[in-house]
Amino acid sequence: MTVVDYVIFLVYFLTMLGVGFYFYKKNKNLEDYYVGGRSLKSWHIGLSVVATDVGGGFSIGLGGLGFVMGVSGSWMLFTGLIGAWLSAVVLIPVIVKLSAKHKFFTFPQLFHHFYNGKVAMIAGVISAIGYIGFTSSQLLAGAKLASATFAEIDMTTALIIMGVVAVVYTGIGGLKAVIYTDTIQWLILMCGLVLIGIPIAYSAIGGMDVIRATIGKEFLSMTNVTWQQLVNWGVTIIPIWFVGMTLYQRIYASKNKKQAQRAWFIAGLFEWPLMALMGTVLGMFARVAFENGMFTAAGYPPGAGIDSETALPVLLNTVLPAGLMGLMLAAYFSAILSTADSCLMAASGNVQTDILDRIFKPAKGMKAQLRISQIITLAIGVLALVLAHSMSNVLELMLYSYAFMVSGLFVPILAALYTRKPKAAAALPAMIAGGTTTILLILLKVPLPFGLNENIFGITVSAVFYILISIFTRKSNQKLSNP
Repeated sequence: MTVVDYVIFLVYFLTMLGVGFYFYKKNKNLEDYYVGGRSLKSWHIGLSVVATDVGGGFSIGLGGLGFVMGVSGSWMLFTGLIGAWLSAVVLIPVIVKLSAKHKFFTFPQLFHHFYNGKVAMIAGVISAIGYIGFTSSQLLAGAKLASATFAEIDMTTALIIMGVVAVVYTGIGGLKAVIYTDTIQWLILMCGLVLIGIPIAYSAIGGMDVIRATIGKEFLSMTNVTWQQLVNWGVTIIPIWFVGMTLYQRIYASKNKKQAQRAWFIAGLFEWPLMALMGTVLGMFARVAFENGMFTAAGYPPGAGIDSETALPVLLNTVLPAGLMGLMLAAYFSAILSTADSCLMAASGNVQTDILDRIFKPAKGMKAQLRISQIITLAIGVLALVLAHSMSNVLELMLYSYAFMVSGLFVPILAALYTRKPKAAAALPAMIAGGTTTILLILLKVPLPFGLNENIFGITVSAVFYILISIFTRKSNQKLSNP
């Protein structure tokens, strides 16, 4: 890394902080802070959605998939396109109508509307835990990337830098700061990949002839994937479009139904094929470079072990010249921060609206409420930093929280939105049973048929509990009304 790279990197971080301070002056109330004044347009929302959804998983996970299986790994984000477009058609029209009437801020408020306060509280706790874990994992991912690239920066220092920048601009600026920085970060990421990362890496490894001579033809095929992988990706990713707090905040923030739907269509199209193929192609380039000994100087000779998700940062560090390395790192940090900031805002909304405001009386006065929101966001950011620094299994915490959230909340929200009489008595057991089933299957490492994902069984158990308890409750009520 040269002085030019450091200067580019510093300018990037200062720009993010500048956006946060700008909206700090603009925010007047909780609607501005948590849902952007309910006036944002489709392009900003759409780019923010795709930046948040792909985020650190793009910079690390997709590159790892490309390293292991080639361009077929891009099918993982095809499920993102399905989730985005499906929710645009069947979810957004319902949610926009409810939001316009009830002025919701959070996802669990829907549970209070359709069920009761107790169900909403549990949903809020589940969502808050999940998003605090997500925030921690993203900060940790960014710190690992920084410490692996900047030899002068250790993990702790890198984590503090990442955390302070993300927490400060998010905490003071609110959702508008998050969405507008996400737009900037997405543009930086696209320019970094299209104009710098892919062409330079392609040239450095020797072009298509070397690629074909180094790796098997299956790496260039879109059919190098099993049906189990497709099912597992679908069950893991599609439901999050129906239970993700970050996504509901953006629906509430949209100017109207048409703007929200257009944003979701934009997000889906950018996820697949654009970002999906770019991420896996770069991971495949890293595989070619590794096999041809280009990583030997970095301590990874051919035949030695290398983490598939580490290979892409090593490739970029190997092939990019001074100045461009700073730009490319800014691009990858953009991906990570665009997820971290959204998760932090989601956790803050859950803690304040769905937990604290249900236990204590909300503060009076718009300014007081706004300051409390900012303090809560900053406090959660500090907690996420502490978790990331003190726990080696933050990623596991994130995965467990994510699995519990999807398996526990997916069936009750579908029942709430699309059945005539949602049953509160069935919702809570379904949430707990579904989430617990998935977590136990993961922790106990239970062998599952056909190699299917634990979420499939958790969602199934949740559905069974909801249906059976709903039937039992209905029959009990009929007996009471007709003795």
